[in-house]
Formats: sequence, structure tokens, C-alpha cells
Amino acid sequence: MTAATTAHKGGRWIERWDPENEQFWEAEGRHIARRNLVFSVMSEHIGFSVWSMFSVLALFMGPEYGVDPAGKFFLVAVASLVGATLRVPYGFAVARFGGRNWTVFSAAMLLLPTTALLLVMEPGTSYSTFMLVAVLTGVGGANFASSMSNINSFYPLRLKGWALGMNAGGGNIGVAVVQLLGLLIIAIAGAASPRLLLGIYIPLIIAATVCSALYMDNLGPVKNDGGAAREAVRDRHTWIMSFLYIGTFGSFIGYSFAFGLVLTAQFGRTPLQAASLTFIGPLLGSLIRPVGGRLADRLGGARVTLGNFALMTAAACVIVIASFRASLPLFIGGFIVLFVLTGIGNGSTYKMIPGIYRAKATAKGLTGEAADVYARRLSGASMSLIGAVGAFGGLGINLALRQSFLTSQSGTTAFVFFLGYYVVCSAVTWAVYLRKPAAAAEQAGPAEPQQRQPVYAEV
Repeated sequence: MTAATTAHKGGRWIERWDPENEQFWEAEGRHIARRNLVFSVMSEHIGFSVWSMFSVLALFMGPEYGVDPAGKFFLVAVASLVGATLRVPYGFAVARFGGRNWTVFSAAMLLLPTTALLLVMEPGTSYSTFMLVAVLTGVGGANFASSMSNINSFYPLRLKGWALGMNAGGGNIGVAVVQLLGLLIIAIAGAASPRLLLGIYIPLIIAATVCSALYMDNLGPVKNDGGAAREAVRDRHTWIMSFLYIGTFGSFIGYSFAFGLVLTAQFGRTPLQAASLTFIGPLLGSLIRPVGGRLADRLGGARVTLGNFALMTAAACVIVIASFRASLPLFIGGFIVLFVLTGIGNGSTYKMIPGIYRAKATAKGLTGEAADVYARRLSGASMSLIGAVGAFGGLGINLALRQSFLTSQSGTTAFVFFLGYYVVCSAVTWAVYLRKPAAAAEQAGPAEPQQRQPVYAEV
């Protein structure tokens, strides 16, 4: 049986998929995978834009809306919470309904929050109404989990870092694009025209839904594996990588949501001045994410992740100093560097996940297809959980900033906390994946396959 669509499934289903087979990959797998990657990125990109919509609309919400800075931070925190929570069912939905089918559904779902915002985005709307719509925008953040789970199944292990980096980076850049569009609207039409932004996205959502239906495929061999999900939940690496992903992706999405609000609340920037700066960090962080994946493919994800957390710690120190001194140029410079580093770290941590389970398969004595199947089962199951937990970092960042502003009218206390988190992430990465006892396992004496210790330095 080839990679052809089978009619009895009632849709674009591929019943044979073996990307680790180089002959199959070169003959037909590569082209199919690339086509699905392109349209996966399109849908995920718009999902991220919708998820981060309130971070832009908050700049349009002047005093006439009656929402203070703490209230705005809470709105974007609610969007973060819902998006993170929905990532778990979205991640497992791909195997249940098919990657193409679920992409069509999840893209169409984006019409709910955008249409709701189009109706309510005006002075006089109650805060509780804005809270309800913030809940709806969370569906945009959930798209990431299903998209990444789907694309992970299309690509061979040697290309997962690049493919997952491209998929996630193309999605992440939706944050920068919506912020840039917000800047253009504020500059041209003024801060009293938020509905123009929503009017742009509704036809884009329709286009993404139609393209996903026409050009994407479902993979028949990808099925939900309850045993793999339970094993992933019990595996300590799922939670260790979740902790690290909070530090990278949680930082990226949290800062993307909060940066403009900090500029207006702490540094007194106008909406136009804030909007002219907020898109730069998310843009660079998104563009660099595939580079992080590629570096991890070549140098090892654990090594890249450790070096990256060390640099994030240094960048956070700069931000703390800038916040104490009220130095806007130093603050912006430190944040832009930190955004770039979150992008690199996002790519390297996600590359580590399939590598970790491939190393565990080898330690169990598995080889060839058996090792590939084991790694694919566990990495696919754990990715949904890791992506969800990591996204809660965005919630934590916005709640920490909200509390910091409530108590001191400044984000400095929160920035000190973030710095400490990066120090802990550096220590965890080194202790679990790179310290000498783990690396020395490769040279350990002969042991039974099931007693070998996995070697993670190259993951």
C-alpha cells in the first residue's frame, strides 16, 4: 500500500507512513510532509495571533474603557490560562480525529473569539464581558499542541528539530504580526479603531480553514495510545522538560503578552510608542526558533539549552538593572535579547523531547524500527503535556507582573523572580542531561540492555 488516500476513510487519509525509511522519504514522504507543514504553519500562525489579540487590543483600551493596568494583565493571563489548558485535549485530538480534520476544526474555531471581539470592542463594555471573550481567545493558543503533535509524526528523527522549529516559529510569529498590524492601525486610524484589526483576521481565518481542508492529510498509522499517554505522565522527563519549557516558551508568550503593557504602565509610553516596539521581540524570537532547532540537531539539544539558559540569566540581570534605574533603552535592549534567546531555547528544548525517548529506547536494548516506534509513541504523548505545561508560564508571568504592579507600581520584583527561575533551569539542565555521570554512561562497562543508563548529552 502506498501513501495514497484511501476512500473508505471518507477523507484525505494516508494509510502507510514510514519517514525513517530513506527510500520512502525521498520518493514521496518529503513532499507530503512539506505540504502539510506549510498549511499547518498557516493555521497555527493565525491561532497565535488570535491568542495574543488582547495584548494588542489592550493598547486601544484607553481611560474611557475603565480598565486599569492590573485588569489588563489579568485579561491576558486568562487567555494564557485557557490556551494552556486546552493544549492537552488538542494535542491528543490529532490521533483521534486526524491531523487534517482537526486542523480544519481548530482553524474554524478561531472565528468565535474574533467575531465576539468585533461585537464588543468598544467603551462601555463590562469587564466581565471582556473576561468572557478573553476565555474564547484561548482556543488560539491550543492550536500549537495539535499542530506540533501532527508535524512531529510527519518527519524523521534527524529532521524533527528543523521541522518542529519551522512549524512552531511560523506559528509564534503570529504574535509579532498581530502586534505590527495593531501598530499600523493605531498610526493610521488612531487608537479608537480596534475593530479594523479584527476585520483583517476574519477572512484570514476562513482562508486557513479552506486551505487546510483542501491540502492537508490525515495519517492513518497515528493513533491515540492510552498506554503511551499514561507512561508519559509517569515519566519524570515529561515533567522535567515541562519545567524547562516554562522557562523558554512560557517566557516567550508571557513577555509577548505583557511587554506593551509594561511599557505603558511602568515607562509611560503612549499606545503608539508602545506598539512601535512590542512586535520586535516576538518577531525575532519567532524567526530564530528554527535556528535553535537546527543548532540542536547539530550540537545536541541539551548543550544548546544549557548555554541558552545561561545567556537568558544574563539578559534578565540587565532587565532588572534597567528596571531599577528606569532606563528605557537598556530595558528594551535587554528584552529584545531575551526574546531572541527564548526563541532559540524553544527550538532546542522541543528537539530534546524525541531525542530523550530515542536514548531511552537504546538503553532498553531496542534497535531499528522498534526503537523508532517507542520514541515516536512516547515523544508524541509527552509533547502535548509539555506544550500545555510550558504555556502556563505565560499565565505565571502575567500574574506575577500584575501582583508586582499592584504592590509597587513596577515590574521589578517580578523580573527578579524570572531571573531566579532561569538560574534553576540552568542547574536542572546540567544536572539531568549533561553532568559527567550521565555522559560517562556511554563508556560504562558491559551491561544487560535493560540495565543501561540512557545517554542524554546528544539529545
